[in-house]
Amino acid sequence: MRILVQKYGGTSLSTVQAREHVMGHIQDALAQDYKLVVVVSAMGRKGEPYATDTLLDLVRQNGEGLPARELDMLMGCGELISAVHLCSLLLASGIRSTVLTGGQAGIQTNDKHGNAQIVSIQPNRILELLEDGQVVVVTGFQGSTSQGELTTLGRGGSDTSATALGAALKAEIVDIFTDVNGILTADPRIVEDAKPLVRVSFAEICNMAHNGAKVIHPRAVEVAMQANIPIRVRSTFSKDEGTLVTAGDTIHHEANQVADRFVTGIAQFTNITQIQVAAARGHFDLQLRVFKTMAQHQISVDFINVNLSGVVYTVFDHEADRAIKLLESQGYEPKVLRGCAKVSVIGGGMNGVPGIMAHIVEALTDEDIRILQSADSNTTIWVLVHGEDMIKAVRALHHKFYLNK
Repeated sequence: MRILVQKYGGTSLSTVQAREHVMGHIQDALAQDYKLVVVVSAMGRKGEPYATDTLLDLVRQNGEGLPARELDMLMGCGELISAVHLCSLLLASGIRSTVLTGGQAGIQTNDKHGNAQIVSIQPNRILELLEDGQVVVVTGFQGSTSQGELTTLGRGGSDTSATALGAALKAEIVDIFTDVNGILTADPRIVEDAKPLVRVSFAEICNMAHNGAKVIHPRAVEVAMQANIPIRVRSTFSKDEGTLVTAGDTIHHEANQVADRFVTGIAQFTNITQIQVAAARGHFDLQLRVFKTMAQHQISVDFINVNLSGVVYTVFDHEADRAIKLLESQGYEPKVLRGCAKVSVIGGGMNGVPGIMAHIVEALTDEDIRILQSADSNTTIWVLVHGEDMIKAVRALHHKFYLNK
């Protein structure tokens, strides 16, 4: 079977017009003789009736005492409403369809309610329905434990449901439909001339997602990368092919031309606090004590620089006060800089190419932007800047690497 998995986010299902576009994409896939699995999120965003955050607000009026198990039961409702509603549209159009919950679709997870991890997928029931010529609509974001308890997969869970099902079904491709036309070279709210990318590698989009690009969740990309299942990030409201995400490098063919780029895109994260802890003379256990303390209290650390004189790292602004108190309780006097932003220059073609960091420094220096910290990997160079410099930094780097061309 030629199997295609489509995933639709909340904005793709929130209005009558949006759902008409969804129906169009489904009919196009069926016309191409695909066997089709459709994964859906809850309809709409916070404030709209069936959005997950709206459902959570309903019970939070009664306090925060609802256990994680029962919260999962509530949070699974939005996807179920979306799935049944889409099924009714398909049946009304003469398209045979069946709804499966995540558990019924064979997604088995551990028992970590609210942020469960997929343990295995047994898609036998999906395959039977596909063989019978039906479109299978699956509730995203959820699975089931071995004891039959409903679980949810945490943020980005519907994306992960889609790519995991794509891997288990050996799908030809997974289409992630959103409200933007693919992946852009930068956030279009910051860079007006950001350009759509025709093709990116798994490594590039993983880094973009981890560093602030919100088009697709990094967990979903990692699942697809391990199974080598291509992803297309597409707009619900357009017939365009969007951005193809596959294994491989940044060389791609477009209109019979070959484009070889060093830098693929610019991403950013805000609301970050930089913490510096200096080591006293003869105190060689500082690194262990600092990071063990953060780990024991489940404070996520990033942008880590370790040297003989001490450590420098970042935490989210909302975790800063707690981190500082913990360090002070250990006898340290941390130096703190709040309201920072991490700007990332991402590209699979950067590895081994001299001069990339020089271009970054030059672009930011020309705008009088101070680099507070930096780090790099094979596909990404990160710089930490003051939060008020973030927009200027993203625009300057986008222009410096000719990403608007």
